[in-house]
Amino acid sequence: MNVLLITSSIELGLLYSLMTLGLFISYRILDIPDLTVDSSFTLGAAVSAVMATMGYPLWGIILGALAGACAGIVTATLQTKLKVQPILAGILTMTALYSINIMVMGGKPNLPLLNIDTIFSKGKAVLQTQYTPMILGIVIVLLIMISLALFLSTPLGLSIRATGDNEDMVRSSSVNVDFTKTVGLSVANALVGTSGALIAQYQSFADVSMGVGMVVIGIASLIIGEVFFGRKSVLLNIIAAILGSIIYRFIISFALELNISASSMKLVSAIIVTIAISYPTIKKAIKLQKQIRQMKRGADHVNN
Repeated sequence: MNVLLITSSIELGLLYSLMTLGLFISYRILDIPDLTVDSSFTLGAAVSAVMATMGYPLWGIILGALAGACAGIVTATLQTKLKVQPILAGILTMTALYSINIMVMGGKPNLPLLNIDTIFSKGKAVLQTQYTPMILGIVIVLLIMISLALFLSTPLGLSIRATGDNEDMVRSSSVNVDFTKTVGLSVANALVGTSGALIAQYQSFADVSMGVGMVVIGIASLIIGEVFFGRKSVLLNIIAAILGSIIYRFIISFALELNISASSMKLVSAIIVTIAISYPTIKKAIKLQKQIRQMKRGADHVNN
């Protein structure tokens, strides 16, 4: 694996890690399978691309995050006010956003950013280094990581965490569960929208289908991080999600090095998720088999 591929893997891992953090909030903290992610990612990318073509790339990132937050609020409203099941609520929002994303891009399924200034091209002009995307990625991710850790330690953040642990107990404590869910899903999708906005400017295009499979990729990154780094605290969980995203990108790069076609990447992602999810079970099974063999050896030794 050459230096360019390693650098690219780290850069993409950092930018996609924000999407993984969004799934960490919805999937791990709130315990809600939010399928809005696939389209809120594209929504952030579409808004970012449009703003970049207008000459406001930084505003594209900010508005991409806000657009993602709005998508999360819609999903939360469907769940809390209209009592739609979480999975169905995500599917409904995702379906509606497909058309909205095309509208945002002026009725086109994709929007190129060739010869358009982005935060990365502007950053490169200032920093004068080819590692500008990595430097910007590290700075952005660190700021968001610290902000998220602090937010989850506030009374509101603790209420959101408690809602995911035991909704009935939180409701009995006179906490507005509908509000905590809404805030949690809006923050989650704001992070997803930010990731999409950054990816659009990094890759110099936005496409209506670029968010397909983001849930699988995010969960894969999240679980890989948890397998390697554990889940001992909120801060460690956040760091694990970020590092898991980077490791996932290295795995994908390694797969491409083995000449696996790009069309097979979704299959590779599904396999990675399956292995990561089943790893604890496989580990327990192997440990149990070792114990059984040791017991048999002990029994044979006594009999002899």
